Amino acid sequence: MSESDAKLEWYKVAATDELPEGRVKTVTAGTHSMALTHIDGEYTAMDNRCPHQGGPLGEGSIERGEGGECWLRCPWHGWDFDPRTGRPPGGHEDTGQQLFPLEVRADGIYVGLEAEAPHATTVTDVMAETMTNWDVTSVFGMVGHSNLGLADALRLQEKQGRLRYYGVRHEGAAAFACSGYAKLTGKPAACLAIAGPGATNLTTGLWDAKVDRAPVLALTGQVDAQVFGPGAFQEIDLAAAFAPVARFSQTVLHTSKHAELMNLACKNAIVERDVAHLIFPDDVQTLPAADSAAAGKPDGRVSVPRIAPDAAVLQQAVDKLAGARRPIVVVGYGARDSMAEIIELADALHAPVLTTFKAKGQIPDAHPLAAGVLGRSGTPVASWFMNECDLILAFGASFSNHTGITPKRPIIQVDFDRMTLGKFHPVEIPLWGEIGVTTAMLKSTLPESVAAVDQRDELAERWQIWRAEKASRIADDRGAGVNSSIVFAELADAIDADAIIAVDVGNNTYSFGRYFESSGQRVLMSGYLGSIGFSFPAAMGAWAATQDRAEYRGRQVVSISGDGGFGQYMGDFNTAVKYAMNMTHVLLNNSELGKISKEQRAGEWPVWQTSLHNPSFAAYAKLCGGYGVRVTKPEQLGKALADALAYKGPALVEIVSDVELV
Repeated sequence: MSESDAKLEWYKVAATDELPEGRVKTVTAGTHSMALTHIDGEYTAMDNRCPHQGGPLGEGSIERGEGGECWLRCPWHGWDFDPRTGRPPGGHEDTGQQLFPLEVRADGIYVGLEAEAPHATTVTDVMAETMTNWDVTSVFGMVGHSNLGLADALRLQEKQGRLRYYGVRHEGAAAFACSGYAKLTGKPAACLAIAGPGATNLTTGLWDAKVDRAPVLALTGQVDAQVFGPGAFQEIDLAAAFAPVARFSQTVLHTSKHAELMNLACKNAIVERDVAHLIFPDDVQTLPAADSAAAGKPDGRVSVPRIAPDAAVLQQAVDKLAGARRPIVVVGYGARDSMAEIIELADALHAPVLTTFKAKGQIPDAHPLAAGVLGRSGTPVASWFMNECDLILAFGASFSNHTGITPKRPIIQVDFDRMTLGKFHPVEIPLWGEIGVTTAMLKSTLPESVAAVDQRDELAERWQIWRAEKASRIADDRGAGVNSSIVFAELADAIDADAIIAVDVGNNTYSFGRYFESSGQRVLMSGYLGSIGFSFPAAMGAWAATQDRAEYRGRQVVSISGDGGFGQYMGDFNTAVKYAMNMTHVLLNNSELGKISKEQRAGEWPVWQTSLHNPSFAAYAKLCGGYGVRVTKPEQLGKALADALAYKGPALVEIVSDVELV
């Protein structure tokens, strides 16, 4: 053994009987891929990457010429190499392949490699570290050929314990997971995709985040910068494709200020509560970083968002509130972090608190001032008090047409986003300020004596009427499945008061809004986009937040959908199993797109193409390695939900439900 051979690190790459005579296969030594050949009793190991276009020589074939010469042929374009020397026909050394020292030992075939040099910091290493400095600590995505350099930078951050990576089965699930994560925490997660179809698959979930003002960071691979334009494989104009959905979208170039690009992407996502997008050409991802390159940080880049309202406008609002006889408070999702202050103000005004559907759970339904959800997914309690009020005080509500906030009453609207104030119609007093700050100022300025009558007794009476109606519906049974009233009554009894619930769209969601009585759970939904398939991947994002964020640690994660919604991303139940995500999916299976059937009937169209052919979803969950249980009778519900919630991992409760009893 030579002195140089003594410095090699030896790796076993195959057993002696593993590769038949006259064959080639790909093997790996350390991180190095090579083509192992077995020809005329001799083994050789050659660099696996063809110098033409990177074809995998280990997937090629052994070809013999008329004179007995032997060639290893690349499977992509037919380039040949002598497996004993690495040279092509004609001896063109400049296109030859490296051969590696090889030993056949008693226990196998070994290849020797020189010790790998220490990792040289790349520009994507700097950018990935910058990202984690901005507290982006969860990444959902798919690793592929045009993001491998970036993926390795993320791997190193994960190795250092600075982020968690979740490999999904569909990029759309990655984007929805990020949206769910952001809607819960107010902080961005990142989604990773390759160029072309991987990137375009992200866009539905990114639009969901954008229209609901949830911060998300999208990282997409791209073809080499040197081939931009002519139409290389999987090349599309990603800057143009993402321009409508991304508040910030930039291509990372050789000459970019790499840390600063990531700084700006993270800042835009967080401050603007929007989508930020970075495009990484393949050849840029592995560029060595300059010796002076340092990762960016948020220090000194973001201010505290405490906006106080104008004093004169605030006084107008106080005067109006003090004189109202039957004021109500409407809270939207934007008020989620200021509920303690809002409830204190509502108490001083003796005012019922109604929520938009997106804000369901922000005040427990058992609270003496709670009036439930307003609008299409709401309760008759909320509708009653909307009709009877003489003043509306709205916090963080977007005034969606689904919500049902009437413009026929005087409105004081409080929001931290000036564009949201009076967005769809004029309001009497638009009050710009951070919601918690503004609420505290209203309360402190409000006189001790107000004109409002105490509406608590009326609230209790209206709840009694509605609860009696709900109880009567529990007994409904047409013999075609379980009714929704009992499903959500049982679910309300089964889950924790601080659980996180991701809901989908469709009849199941309308029923959840009407029948589920919240005791303070956080509800996540696809609000303005209303995208089918949201709930399960969003729950994956929420579960990731329970691993990242101390304030959510240990909380139950539940998702709810119909069979149509779950079918969109059911492949990612395997993702939940892979990462042992402790979450429960409640699936109402009526073998139909029930809401669409209802709309067809309402529009006096025939019901057409809304039926669904389904597997046993409970059996599917078990096949994936999770827990699955199928419910066909109401009396099975309680135990099924309890067992699923107790299971340590992903669980699915399939409920055969009646499409008419919603």
